[in-house]
Amino acid sequence: MGDPIYEAYHDKEWGRDVREDSTLFEFLILEGFQAGLSWITILKKRGAFREAFDQFDYKKIANYNEDKLEAFLQNKDIVRNRLKIRSSVQNARAFIKVQEEFGSFSQYYWGFTQGKTLINKVSVYKEAPAFTPLSVAISKDLKKRGFNFVGPTIIYAFMQATGMVNDHEVNCYLY
Repeated sequence: MGDPIYEAYHDKEWGRDVREDSTLFEFLILEGFQAGLSWITILKKRGAFREAFDQFDYKKIANYNEDKLEAFLQNKDIVRNRLKIRSSVQNARAFIKVQEEFGSFSQYYWGFTQGKTLINKVSVYKEAPAFTPLSVAISKDLKKRGFNFVGPTIIYAFMQATGMVNDHEVNCYLY
């Protein structure tokens, strides 16, 4: 991998079973911001994102006003994409609605696999799929519920990051 930030993320977070709503929300928002960029770019800006987005407190984000959104566009430490910034607010509101309907976002999300991690046999990471029928289904359902920046590829990366899918290479010590 080469980059210490990326290696630490791989070793301590990526692919770990995530069930806490606050962490799921952070990953969902960061995966959306990553669209079209490299993940290392997002990892290097993660601290600034946490600071700017109130530690990814979705209840606060759901109530952001236009002034707050405009301020983000001046923050050089985060990704300053108007559509992605606006979608964070929209996604926070949709996230809360899912919690109200299912008791938690985690219950909703993990319900797609009956709470189980799907184990793949990836020999070389670059051979892992960009999306799957399940990521397509989750993406469609999230969009139906009002989420943005949740296409099948983003959702598959989200599934990998949060441990719903184990795509560690079979020779990786985390497999």
